[in-house]
Amino acid sequence: MIPGPDGLQPGMGVLEAALCALVPPGLRVEVEQFSPLIDSANIRPADWNRMLDRIEGWQGTAVVIVHGTDTMAYTGAALASALPRPRLPVILCGSMAPLNTGGDAEANLSLALVTAQSAAVGVWLAFAGKVLPAAGLVKQDSHAADAFRSTAQAPAAPAATRFGDKRLAILTLSPGLPATALDAALGALDGAVLRVFGAGTMMQDAGVIAALSRAVARGCRIRAVSSCENGGLEPAAYAAGAALWSAGVENGGAETAELALARLWLSLS
Repeated sequence: MIPGPDGLQPGMGVLEAALCALVPPGLRVEVEQFSPLIDSANIRPADWNRMLDRIEGWQGTAVVIVHGTDTMAYTGAALASALPRPRLPVILCGSMAPLNTGGDAEANLSLALVTAQSAAVGVWLAFAGKVLPAAGLVKQDSHAADAFRSTAQAPAAPAATRFGDKRLAILTLSPGLPATALDAALGALDGAVLRVFGAGTMMQDAGVIAALSRAVARGCRIRAVSSCENGGLEPAAYAAGAALWSAGVENGGAETAELALARLWLSLS
């Protein structure tokens, strides 16, 4: 990132200049870049497919992906889901402050380069002195250098390896949510991840329940995850959750919303 008229924006050549000083002796690094460079806020499934194409076509020993933090958890979940049996380490890397500003960028990039030489096959995030599994990333702070943690995620059966042209979103139940709003949102979607309360409950609103049932009946896949960061869902624990499962909503267990979205997208692709 570099300063722009409206704030920080991607800048050409910044990464390449930093690598000249950070690449360890004897390590050969080849740089490829999206053109134009994009802020991670603009990441789309088509961009994940581009990354996957390059990862699978790469003949070297590892891949480092330099990525903004806003959607890092989504990209980590997407790549981990689409690469159930990767053949090399894929290391995500970003920072909370740009290169050349005295922040964390140089240290995180150096960690990624070191990790690329030693990490096990898989998808990882190198950040704040830690190497985290990318499948269960959660961005826990919008400003602190130690911005990410990773929650353990159960493996899933391989699905598609690219993200198709589908319409998916993450929706959140909240007290007072109008049934008409949920109905309209689901009507525009092929699938949705639904953040529900606690261990798997929802409001006992006939209109909301009907909206879920109608969506499932027409073929819209809905996968529930907890709005809580830990613990996941326990479908039979509370009577207030029975309507979810009777409507045909799927149980996402302990999946993060980002991972549930990636897995659902691939299963529909």
